[in-house]
Amino acid sequence: LFYFTDIFNLFGIKDYFCKNIKKKMALHQSTIYQALILTQLPAIGNITARKLVAACGSIEAVFKEKSNHLASIEGINKNVVHSLKNIQSDIYDKAEKEVAFIEENKIQTYILNEENYPKRLRHCPDAPLLFFGKGNMDFNVPKVIAIVGTRMATTYGKDVTKQLISDLSDYDILIVSGLAFGIDTAAHQASLHHNQQTVAVLGHGLKMIYPASNRKLATRMLQKGGIITEFMSDAIPDAMNFPMRNRIIAGLSDAVVVVEAKKEGGALITANLGFSYDRDIFTVPGRVGDINSEGCHNLIKSNKAALITSAADILEIMRWSDEGEKRKNRQEKLFFDVSEDEKLIIEALKQENEVNIDSLLLKINMPHARLIAVLLELECKGYIECLPGKRYTLT
Repeated sequence: LFYFTDIFNLFGIKDYFCKNIKKKMALHQSTIYQALILTQLPAIGNITARKLVAACGSIEAVFKEKSNHLASIEGINKNVVHSLKNIQSDIYDKAEKEVAFIEENKIQTYILNEENYPKRLRHCPDAPLLFFGKGNMDFNVPKVIAIVGTRMATTYGKDVTKQLISDLSDYDILIVSGLAFGIDTAAHQASLHHNQQTVAVLGHGLKMIYPASNRKLATRMLQKGGIITEFMSDAIPDAMNFPMRNRIIAGLSDAVVVVEAKKEGGALITANLGFSYDRDIFTVPGRVGDINSEGCHNLIKSNKAALITSAADILEIMRWSDEGEKRKNRQEKLFFDVSEDEKLIIEALKQENEVNIDSLLLKINMPHARLIAVLLELECKGYIECLPGKRYTLT
């Protein structure tokens, strides 16, 4: 026994195994590893995962909770509990491989309850628990616009896209799209041409770029924006992935602009999702009877989108065009008869020209229902004004 122990120590085998065991333990306790497992479990989608994390306090706590407590959470059924308590070994293996890929390729990770998660997306009910990115991105800039449209874009559609971005380039706006053929590609290319930050949301994993012809474009975007996805590295561009990625495009943005869209398609899905998230929706009209503009015209007819013919229309509706003048001309105002909660909101609005409700939720530790009530009270007193897209400013 002593002989074999000496041999074991002589060749460093003991140290090797000890180091690997410690490394394995650290990996299994990491938030990213546990988030990867949670996103793979059957019967658990983004909404359910969010409920679990909210009820348990953290991703780590979800796996430690007893079955009876999990079953008592509203909206959690026995299939979800069974999935959490009977995790297959291949899920652990896949999570380990994904962590190795993330570390090897210096992939950025964004987990729902962590600080670097985009604030606009965080408040969407079906936001991904976890997504991955590569590049130099700031999702929380003051202005973000999604520009989407058909893959079969006409010269007219591409020219309109380029002109819109050219005219928006003085306003430091992040442009979000999907790296698809057509309008998406035109939006990313024009953004880079005008030195604007642009982010592509992919419908597949980061081991590839689809379409392959946009690889060089994606590489250029890493310096001024980047690429993100909620899909694990080896996921291929299945058709079902693209409607899922469209909700992220809408959720990251203040407004969605549809340049050309057929009667049905991904651009309309993005617009409708944006509408459901209370985003401003804009669309460019085309010729009557043009199939590439049929979807745009239907958005206008259904009162879901505002018709625009130039970037000036977007800037005016979003109240971005006169932002500099408003900041310059605003004078300090005295506020009387305000509660402590109202003071918190007023101080937050003093720091920025306009603040949307999602930003206020992040800045102020106040329940959502209470925040709505206090905002209404301030509006009735004439101290604040509600702008399109649930944004607020001091009067």
